[in-house]
Amino acid sequence: MTRVKGGTVTRRRHKKILKLTKGMYGSRNNLFRRANEAMLKSLWYSYRDRRTRKRDLRRLWIARINAAARLNGTTYSRLIHSLKQTNISLNRKMLADLAVRDPKAFSEIVKAASKS
Repeated sequence: MTRVKGGTVTRRRHKKILKLTKGMYGSRNNLFRRANEAMLKSLWYSYRDRRTRKRDLRRLWIARINAAARLNGTTYSRLIHSLKQTNISLNRKMLADLAVRDPKAFSEIVKAASKS
């Protein structure tokens, strides 16, 4: 079998990974093997946490809506149920934003939803 020299390909691959790990602590930014481990782990964390961020934000919105709803004499679950029944279609992100930035408008929405 003929000999295959892969020097340039290997160097290119190593340089690509070392560029991705630039700025990391210790040997993770200049030793290929440690850099490769760090890069694989960081890419996995970023993939996983893009999904976790969505969960965390939804939990935050629900907590804010619940706090504002209780100030208006109802609970989160009753508010969401009455919003669905009166066909007021505001998502949780917008409701939480209203609860924080414009409590009067949020109170009006609660009153409109509770009329049914």
